[in-house]
Amino acid sequence: MSTADDLAGLFVEDLAIGQSASYAKTVTEADIVLFAGVSGDTNPVHLNQEFAARTMFKGRIAHGMLSAGFISTVLGTKLPGPGAIYLSQSLKFKAPVRAGDTVVARAVVTAIVPDKRRVTLTTTCQVGDTVVIEGEAVVMVPSRAG
Repeated sequence: MSTADDLAGLFVEDLAIGQSASYAKTVTEADIVLFAGVSGDTNPVHLNQEFAARTMFKGRIAHGMLSAGFISTVLGTKLPGPGAIYLSQSLKFKAPVRAGDTVVARAVVTAIVPDKRRVTLTTTCQVGDTVVIEGEAVVMVPSRAG
């Protein structure tokens, strides 16, 4: 059950350059199979070990967009949180993620345009010390002024 506090994100006036938040999730076999079903992306590099073993990855990998979704989790639940509207996201996929890897998604505020209620954040996903995704997001954030 949600409380009012669960549904309250930050206002643009609450944000500062350098502010950050993160979310960590260990990717499971079930996550990969369910993401394939939900997204329709049944590329065998994600689902077929024999096929994937013959690729440059030497085995199955998780969908890049599955890990990228964890960035959305940070933005929509933590920083800025509920009420933020995703406007854009650039992504560079740097390394594969496999079942059993723990992905840490992080967002850091890099620019704020208060009159437009726009916030730019660098976004990364890491597995251990390896950056697997890097990018930049722009979100629209509520203002106390309305």
